[in-house]
Amino acid sequence: MRIRTAEWFETKVQYDKVQEDGMQKKVTEIYVVDALSFTEAENSIIEEMRPYISGDYKVKNITPANYHEVCFSDDSQDDKWYKAKLAFITIDEKTEKEKRSIVHYLVQARSTDTAQKAINDVMSKAMIDYETASISETKILDVFEHSAGKSNDGSSKSSSKPIDEYE
Repeated sequence: MRIRTAEWFETKVQYDKVQEDGMQKKVTEIYVVDALSFTEAENSIIEEMRPYISGDYKVKNITPANYHEVCFSDDSQDDKWYKAKLAFITIDEKTEKEKRSIVHYLVQARSTDTAQKAINDVMSKAMIDYETASISETKILDVFEHSAGKSNDGSSKSSSKPIDEYE
């Protein structure tokens, strides 16, 4: 499991997709991109989708994600994306009462159970108590990380380096 912290945007792309029966159908799909602005998010999703789309397409919506952490799996069977809502538990020193801070993660997994296992693995390295409030499957099809550059064939090279290492 690899974790990437960044500013993420959920994008909706509408295009004509060829179905299994050979017919074209207009679909709207959700993808996540790593970007610093709406403009960069739009440019990123257009570049990422260009090789897969023929004909007209529209970026229908761009929304800043409510998560900053994305957990990528190395297992090829983990083909779905889940949103995990965690409650970090701290003790207020003045009142000595429990305080819960909600944090969201996006997790690549094959099922809710494997998403929970991934969260447990990630959080086992943390020094904070937490509870899993919810884990739900999303309609996100893929996550595209910031591209450090282009290769000789014009395709993107993804990098998991933090953004400040690109300077």
